Amino acid sequence: MFEYTDSHVHQGLRNQLVNQLREKGITDESVLQAMFAVPRHYFFDSAFEKIAYEDRAFPIAAGQTISQPYTVAYQTQLLQVTKNVKVLEIGTGSGYQSSVLAEMGARVFTIERQKTLFDQLQKSYPFKKKYPGIKFFYGDGFEGLPTFAPFDRVLITAAAPYTPPKLIEQMKPGAIMVIPRDEGENQRMIRITKQADGSLQEESFDLFSFVPMLTGKNKR
Repeated sequence: MFEYTDSHVHQGLRNQLVNQLREKGITDESVLQAMFAVPRHYFFDSAFEKIAYEDRAFPIAAGQTISQPYTVAYQTQLLQVTKNVKVLEIGTGSGYQSSVLAEMGARVFTIERQKTLFDQLQKSYPFKKKYPGIKFFYGDGFEGLPTFAPFDRVLITAAAPYTPPKLIEQMKPGAIMVIPRDEGENQRMIRITKQADGSLQEESFDLFSFVPMLTGKNKR
């Protein structure tokens, strides 16, 4: 990884990106402010630094991707993040989404099943000092983190074939889950709100394409 610098050029590109997100329908200014505050190029190899602010996904290690900025903003907006909410994130990936949540004041607990990605984050996560409260875990996202439950929000950043019941159990009454659900090429973005009586209210939104959410842990 290169030495982290955030120049006026980077900030200008980030401002352009935020304006694109606003034009595409992202209206939550707290989400847009967080997207501007977190330098996305910190999560790229220096060879790809110049394309870090294009609104598209890019491959990272272990066959995974750093999500398209629009997707990050869209999911975060649906999640209705407020300061000090306790968020369980399934699929840490590069750590970019975790950083956006932390920038918004969330207490982030994030699980990665790919050992390669988890180890990289332990060695080179660029915001260790800025967001020391993010808790990284190597594990199975379908299992969640029962020891640290319950959670106010659950964010799944991979294509889930179904809604994981153990994650529902780990949600507080009134908690919100955002999940791209269904198998196949595209997934429907779903927002699930857990009611006071334990019942679930589902809302359906746009179609997206994610890498699949898999069970277990990958040791490579």
